[in-house]
Amino acid sequence: MTQQFNFVYEALNGASSFLRDNGREEVAARLLLQHVLKKSYTDLLTSMRDEITENDCEAFWKMLESHAKGMPIQYIIGEEEFYGRPFKVNESVLIPRPETEELIVEATKRIKLIFGDKPTIQLADIGTGSGAIAITMKKEIPSLNVTATDISTAALNVAMKNAETLKATIHFEEGDLTAPIEQQKWQVVLSNPPYIAYDEAKEMSEVVLDHEPHTALFAEEEGLALYKRLAKNLPNLMTKPSFIGVEIGYAQGPAVATLFKESFPQAKIDILQDINGKNRMVFCELGE
Repeated sequence: MTQQFNFVYEALNGASSFLRDNGREEVAARLLLQHVLKKSYTDLLTSMRDEITENDCEAFWKMLESHAKGMPIQYIIGEEEFYGRPFKVNESVLIPRPETEELIVEATKRIKLIFGDKPTIQLADIGTGSGAIAITMKKEIPSLNVTATDISTAALNVAMKNAETLKATIHFEEGDLTAPIEQQKWQVVLSNPPYIAYDEAKEMSEVVLDHEPHTALFAEEEGLALYKRLAKNLPNLMTKPSFIGVEIGYAQGPAVATLFKESFPQAKIDILQDINGKNRMVFCELGE
């Protein structure tokens, strides 16, 4: 049932209490109110004594009720920020995570170290989802030739819209894992594949389980199935020098590193931690 308020501060206070009573973070009230009123955080603070319209109240309360039932804020708003840029998201794609930004930082650093000013670097993002990795890499290093793949048509539609909005020229291909990229060789392959084991579902938030696409979350073989396939398929697709970078679950570092070492015996394999000190990335670097 929609609550009616006369002023912005009343709406914010009422919404915060409502979310708290429903076991949700109160900060969501402020984020949703900013979205409805189309205001920045600073603008919202300076408009607390402004009146709020009945239509805005109604829209705001519908969003609050959706979030109270478990819908992630990002899907309600239809957007999430990644690497300082707004990405459209819906329930066809995972919500981009801050940890994945660290994959971008590391990949960008390695491209500059390994390739220097080489003009044509072919980069593939496997399982692109919202397009966050592919588009961000293209925006950060415009000279890259970037191909993004996904098995989901719906996900590719989201990614293509993001590429258009953010003015990033990306080549999109639909297909399963490496299948769409097997016609050429690559200097860089990045991927944030599904890596959660099915038996871990019981420990996960219902906000994630009930709304984010399971095909982008879970993988067979204790979450390692996609890494095994990547490690098996990529040796014939990589040039020298080149590198592969994948995001991993915090407990998967040694297992994923071993898979790539078996497929690339001469490669330099690194397990890298995220800002929270957890294993989060494996990089496989091939020399000349």
